[in-house]
Amino acid sequence: MIDLKLVRDDPEQARASQRLRGADDTLIDALLAADDARRSAVSRADSLRADQKTIGREVAQAGPEHRHAVLARAKHLADEVKAAEADQAEADEALREAQLAVPNLVEDGVVPGGEDDFVTLETVGTPPVIDNPLDHLEIGAKLGAIDTERGAKVSGARFYFLTGIGAQLEFALVNLAMAQASQAGFTPIIAPALVKPEIMQGTGFLGAHSSEVYRLAEDDLYLVGTSEVALAGYHQGEILENLPLRYAGFSSCFRREAGSYGKDTRGIIRVHWFDKVEMFSYVPLDDAKDEHQRLLAWEREFLDKLELAYRVIDVAAGDLGSSAARKFDCEAWFPSQGAYRELTSTSNCTTFQSRRLNIRRRTEKGNEPVATLNGTLCAAARTIACLLDHHQQPDGSVYVPAALRPYLGGREVLTAP
Repeated sequence: MIDLKLVRDDPEQARASQRLRGADDTLIDALLAADDARRSAVSRADSLRADQKTIGREVAQAGPEHRHAVLARAKHLADEVKAAEADQAEADEALREAQLAVPNLVEDGVVPGGEDDFVTLETVGTPPVIDNPLDHLEIGAKLGAIDTERGAKVSGARFYFLTGIGAQLEFALVNLAMAQASQAGFTPIIAPALVKPEIMQGTGFLGAHSSEVYRLAEDDLYLVGTSEVALAGYHQGEILENLPLRYAGFSSCFRREAGSYGKDTRGIIRVHWFDKVEMFSYVPLDDAKDEHQRLLAWEREFLDKLELAYRVIDVAAGDLGSSAARKFDCEAWFPSQGAYRELTSTSNCTTFQSRRLNIRRRTEKGNEPVATLNGTLCAAARTIACLLDHHQQPDGSVYVPAALRPYLGGREVLTAP
């Protein structure tokens, strides 16, 4: 959740952030009203409790002739305190709900608009020119790497099997990503794919994104759409030492893809399940912007190793998730589509998630929330799709980037079995 003090000090900044997102700026007024109501409720409850202490002393000192009247006043005051504390609890909950409804404040420099209003920061490499390119599904079928027909038979639409070299490609990509992350100082983690409601809510995925999330109602658990969720919850309720802390999490990820009817129905670009390596950082707030650039640099390093042509974009405010103050995407070239498509994404969530999850660090001025940041290093299915599409050869084989070869038994090309 956002820093309430920032909203009190500069409500217009918060309203402007909402307008940049294309969101309702009256939520800020509702938040301030809830804050005022809560502070009034706390003040009244504190005042009544002070009166209760005073009358408690009067009861102890009252003589027999006054004791009955003083006890009556004490009983009436006890009822008032009980009612005031109930009002305070209600005001606390109303304030929390009002805070949870407001997304993170957008960082200065983010442009307004939606999905198509991004700013291209840099274009890297030259997109390959391929006559009559096949798409990744055609190539994957010829290589015996992807089977979406049996995936649909077993699990339904937007599911798939990776078979033969397809399965080997996933292991190779994950191992390459984990090796790079380890060399950069990240602690590798195999993260759970199921989390409690408070963890899912704490990361900001139960607001506008709730329709994307799978829930197991009987167990009251959620399937994660990214291991960011589990990695953010890893230090819930803790006071952290020795920042930065950096983790590279691997997990299966699940997304309902609500609202994407008719989009990317072919192949394994937009699916309900995939595996992913995700970077996650805990840093002091004043280092968050620099850490964001570092995460982007590590993503670019990985794409460079895969010898892909790509562009880096600064995502517009209306296309940010609720927890992100700023987001950079790397989009790689798909020859069969004649377009750049997202492969990696990195978000600076400032203290939005740590406030919800009560994650702090010690400072000379006391404990304060930390900043959390996340960055996709390798979403396996989509990266495989891009590799097959981008590196297809005229003879039907697929070129293997040099950095990936040690993880594929030294193969320089992939050919049909």
